[in-house]
Amino acid sequence: MLQLIGHIVKISARRDRTEINAAMVDALLELFSPRRLTIHRCYMTKRKMVVFACAGISPEGRFVRNAYLPDRHYCQPISNNPLLARCAREMSVVMEIQHNGDHRLVFPVMSQDHPLYMVDLILSDDFPADQRISLMGLIEYFGNHIALLDYGEADTLTGLLSRKTFDKHLFELLGQADSDETRFLGTHSDEPLRRKNSTDSCHWLAVCDIDHFKQVNDNFGHLIGDEVLIMIAQVMRQSFRFDDQLFRFGGEEFIALLQPASMESAVSTLERFRHDVEAQRFSRVGHVTVSIGFSQLLPNDTPTDVIDRADEALYYAKQHGRNRIESYEALISGGQLTAKDLNKGEVELF
Repeated sequence: MLQLIGHIVKISARRDRTEINAAMVDALLELFSPRRLTIHRCYMTKRKMVVFACAGISPEGRFVRNAYLPDRHYCQPISNNPLLARCAREMSVVMEIQHNGDHRLVFPVMSQDHPLYMVDLILSDDFPADQRISLMGLIEYFGNHIALLDYGEADTLTGLLSRKTFDKHLFELLGQADSDETRFLGTHSDEPLRRKNSTDSCHWLAVCDIDHFKQVNDNFGHLIGDEVLIMIAQVMRQSFRFDDQLFRFGGEEFIALLQPASMESAVSTLERFRHDVEAQRFSRVGHVTVSIGFSQLLPNDTPTDVIDRADEALYYAKQHGRNRIESYEALISGGQLTAKDLNKGEVELF
């Protein structure tokens, strides 16, 4: 019991999903000695659920991966794993007997009507019944702690990530931007690539702004305006890829951090979102549109740097008809915008 309490204290002290997962793996390993353990993070896409093996114990040993940046090498559709799919469908713990008699159990960590996580364990067939109760209690606590963390990180109106969490997430991506820039410029790096991408893949930041949103509030009231914001957030979740990070930045402004993609793929993703918003019917308001400006993340960026570039592209989109997408790099290349000097006296080169 003292060991269990000690691990709960360690988990409760963490304020980061990756660190919480690591502490949970340590607790499960020491308290219950599973033969195998995987903590899956679950992502809902428009057509299917994807699971990401973010932490656990495999035959190769303990592993912990960044829970905020799912590596697609360790992601799979839930349909590939029948027991996980059954757990999601039944929304309760499920079990199957292995060929050697061991018990495989999958516990869902639920949020409303879908799982946030699944804890997948293989235990010996003589695992004591009283320990199963402790195991269920620990997983329930894990879920409650994650829920509190999510509540603190989320925008209360839309449920997207909030402005106050943006800097933390952006700095994590900037840690990968150096290799992105190497690929973007066509040079070579000795560092292994985290993903299989084309040679011009890199991270992108997009600023999305609802066109004429003040008129919505003025003509229909702020409650209807809030309804528009909520529906825009829903369209974002359906339009972007499961591993893109979506934020409500303030007012009618949203930000998307795109995982590695070519310029063409980034434009395609953003165009899908723009089109989906344009096609969506909003109650009482009818139709609204969005303008989008985006820019590549560079390794020496601060949040202000990359947002300023994307904002310039957004301003250009607003000034040239709205309901359109503009790339800062393309505007610089085409001569529509002029690259600014950086604060350190250096000039941006693209």
